[in-house]
Amino acid sequence: MATVEKAQFDQFTALKKLRAPSIAWVITTMLIISITLCILVMVFVPWIQTSPGQGKVIALDPRDRVTKITALVPGRIEEFFVTDGQRVKKGDPIAKIVDNDPMLLTRLQAEQAQARAEIAATQQAMSTAILDVTRTRQLFNEGLAARREYEFAMIKVRDYEAKLADARAALTRVEVNLNRQSVQLLRAPRDGLIMNVNAGDIATLVKAGDTLATIAPEESERVVELYIDGRDVPLIKPGRRVRLEFEGWPAIQFSGWPSVAYGVFDGRVRSVDASASPSGLFRIIVEQGPRIDGRPGWPKEPFVRLGAKVSGWVLMDQVSVGFELWRQLNDFPLQWTPPGDPKAAQYPDLYGNSTDAK
Repeated sequence: MATVEKAQFDQFTALKKLRAPSIAWVITTMLIISITLCILVMVFVPWIQTSPGQGKVIALDPRDRVTKITALVPGRIEEFFVTDGQRVKKGDPIAKIVDNDPMLLTRLQAEQAQARAEIAATQQAMSTAILDVTRTRQLFNEGLAARREYEFAMIKVRDYEAKLADARAALTRVEVNLNRQSVQLLRAPRDGLIMNVNAGDIATLVKAGDTLATIAPEESERVVELYIDGRDVPLIKPGRRVRLEFEGWPAIQFSGWPSVAYGVFDGRVRSVDASASPSGLFRIIVEQGPRIDGRPGWPKEPFVRLGAKVSGWVLMDQVSVGFELWRQLNDFPLQWTPPGDPKAAQYPDLYGNSTDAK
């Protein structure tokens, strides 16, 4: 039977000479190899899950952040002692404000002297009134003075006590006004760099609370604030490693393979905000972490200044490339685990207690 079929096939000489094009075999072979490699990569190649975020460099201590120097009293600007970009030490004068009335300080000093004189006179008169009360009481006990005279002497003592209290209150008000005038010379709260001066001359009027200059303290402890999607925040805990890319610093970042990244710096999650920001994202604070893989520490000023933009990636657990692609296509959160999986016991807040997860 086979001999008959072969004899029939030999009759078709053109079909016998027909061969599949070599390019088709090449493409088929490449497709088979590519699909095989893709399957192997998705199954066996590891991938580090990351949660990306954007933020900026800030100072950890609020006192080390950019501070506004404001007018403490109303008045007019008499003189500025600094210019933009000038370095100052703590206590250096910044600006001087004077009252609109040039004779105000003289009058306040006169009122202070008058209040003190009134206090002294009232105290002396009250001392005499107290002596009168003592004498009148003695005479009243001996029957030589009327009860009305004794009561009248006591009323005079009470009147002097009230006058003394009013005089002391007036002195306090005058001293408060004098103290306000003494703080019209604004000084730098700490060492730093003057960023901006709201210039003015003797005709410029200011109110209490108006900003006259801004100062940026130097040598502050810097941290990074990143804003993360709320989908990933429940899985981010203090101590998680973070990779940072600073603005203006050349870097090549591989999200899933941090070991081959270049120009990025190590960080560590310090804290996570309990509530979302107005944009709907959650803020995390990242501090400089231990140096890993021989990477250098964060760049110092002036290479990275306060307020510089930062891109960050919070490093999570290691999974396969195929699992990560599946998670991304389904838009699941990081480290998504089905509730029935034993691994769900690691996250009781997300999947219930460990007993239910099992």
